[in-house]
Amino acid sequence: MTILLVTLALLALLLAVSAAVFSIAFRSPDRFQNDDFHIAHTPQMDPFREEITGMIETLNARPFERVFIRSRDGLRLAGRYYPGREGAPIVLAFHGYRGTPSRDFSGGTQFYLSEGYGLLMPEQRAHGASEGHVITFGVKERYDCLDWVAYARERFGPDRPLLLAGISMGAATVLMASGLDLPPSVRAVLADAPFTSPAAIIRRVCADRHVPPALAMPLLRLGARLYGGFGLNDADAAEAVKRARVPILVLHGEDDRFVPCDMGRAVAAANPDLVQLETFPGAGHGLSFLVDRPRYEAVVRAFFARALAE
Repeated sequence: MTILLVTLALLALLLAVSAAVFSIAFRSPDRFQNDDFHIAHTPQMDPFREEITGMIETLNARPFERVFIRSRDGLRLAGRYYPGREGAPIVLAFHGYRGTPSRDFSGGTQFYLSEGYGLLMPEQRAHGASEGHVITFGVKERYDCLDWVAYARERFGPDRPLLLAGISMGAATVLMASGLDLPPSVRAVLADAPFTSPAAIIRRVCADRHVPPALAMPLLRLGARLYGGFGLNDADAAEAVKRARVPILVLHGEDDRFVPCDMGRAVAAANPDLVQLETFPGAGHGLSFLVDRPRYEAVVRAFFARALAE
C-alpha cells in the first residue's frame, strides 16, 4: 500500500511539473497577445526601439479589413487584410512566437505595400484575437497556414499569386507548410530567421537559460502531448523543405542569439536546389531588415520577381 501511495504521489508530481513547464513554454499569456509595443529589451533590439515603434504606429494607422476563418480543429482565427494594386499578388505574413503582426512585420509590411502587393496578416492561434491558448511551434500552425491559403484562393480567385512569408516561428510555420499539399497559386515562400524544429529550438532555449535539456525535454515532451495534443517532433522545417515544390528564400542574421543562423543554414542545406540562403552580418534575431534594409529589399524584390515569372 505504501509503495502504491508513493507511486501515485510521484505520478501526481510528474504531471504537475509537466503541466507547469507546459504553461511556461506553450501557453500564450493574454498580456502578450494584443500588445504591439511589447518590444523586448535586449542590447540588439534597443537601438531600433524608436524606429520599430514608429513603424508599428504607421502600420496601425493604415486602414485595413478585419477577416476571420475557422481552423480545421474549430478555432476562430483572425487577421488583417490590406489591399494592394488590382490583381497584384497577395503576401500572407505569419508572425512569431508570442508576437503580433504589427510588431513582427512592422518594417516588412512597408516594403510589401510599397511594391503594390496585397497583404494578409493572420494572427496565429493563441495570439491576438484568434482563439486558442496553446502555441505548437508550427505543428498545428502549418495547417492554419493552409486554411488561410484556402481563404485567399476563395476570396481572390484560384489564379491570384500567393506569397507565403514568416518570421521566427512564423518562418518555421511557412516552411513546414511548404512540404504539404500547397496549391499552384502559392508561388514562393520567404522565411526570416526560421528554426528547424520545435524540439531543436526548445532545447537551444533551455541551454541558453541554463536549464539542463536532459531534465527539461522529457517534461516538455510529456506536457506538449498531454496538454497540447502535439509532439515536439511532429513537424520539422528542414525535413519539410525536402518535399517542397516552390522556391524558398531563407534570410537569417548572422548574430542571431535566439535562433542561431546555423538553423537557417540547415534549412537551406536540406534542399539546396530550391532554397536560396541570404545571411546578414551583425544582424540579431529578426533584425536583418533593420540592419541592412537596402540589401534586404533588393534580395526579396529579386526573389519574388523570379518566382512570379516562372
